[in-house]
Amino acid sequence: MEVIETPDKMIAWARNHAVLGRKNVLVPTMGYFHEGHLSLMRMAREYGDDVVVSLFVNPIQFGTNEDLSRYPSDFDRDAELAEKEGVSVLFSPSTDKMYPAGFQTAVTVEHLSRHLCGAHRPGHFTGVTTVVVKLFHIIRPDFAVFGQKDFQQLAIIRRMVLDLNMGVEILAHPIVREQDGLAMSSRNIYLDKDQRASALSLSKSIELACELFQKGIRDTTRLGEKVSAFISSHAGTDIDYVGFVDSNTLEFVSEADNSTRLLLAVTLFNKVRLIDNGLLAGFS
Repeated sequence: MEVIETPDKMIAWARNHAVLGRKNVLVPTMGYFHEGHLSLMRMAREYGDDVVVSLFVNPIQFGTNEDLSRYPSDFDRDAELAEKEGVSVLFSPSTDKMYPAGFQTAVTVEHLSRHLCGAHRPGHFTGVTTVVVKLFHIIRPDFAVFGQKDFQQLAIIRRMVLDLNMGVEILAHPIVREQDGLAMSSRNIYLDKDQRASALSLSKSIELACELFQKGIRDTTRLGEKVSAFISSHAGTDIDYVGFVDSNTLEFVSEADNSTRLLLAVTLFNKVRLIDNGLLAGFS
């Protein structure tokens, strides 16, 4: 596995491999790999000749008082895990190489970014789309793999690629969960035993919503009240949002149907913000 640290060298590598007719698959990450990340890498191997994993903690997607300084990092561990998964290149640029002095360009997907995480984290998705555009221009992937855990992000990236004719096929990987049902996240390491019990309120509340949906409850106001009450019954939970949306448009819905997805964001004990989601007609 090759480690590349500058955009210029990554661009040269991508051009050389394109000339050889090799298909390139990108897995964008911020590092501190867990099984969810490794699953994305395995999926990527099925679609191309070379897998490029970007490892870059993107500062412009973090807001004031968010956990940029606390974001977990272990480069040597990540490099070892990526190499074991057959990754061709680990692209790990520094912040000053990605955002040199005078950098002032931003890419925004307006409509899909306005609510849910977009409303609670102003500027977050502009930071995400800007760095993803840069990665796509630098790495020139044929495919890029994103996890479904951040369902809004996935929808935004797909819209951006379509709107800008970027020619990258976006692949969605299902949410990878711990044995107890908690969606895998690099931030899970911050949770102690008691806090983890509260964190499980996210996946369990989705299960609850699915059970109520199967029993015939379709009013999302009523479903939301049940879900919110369940999460709030757990210690240390502060709900950012409970949103029932159409899986295709991400628009809020008042009556649930088979395409309705529940999206959640909860801050635990004033320090760890977790997200999760599930399709009401078939959560797993």
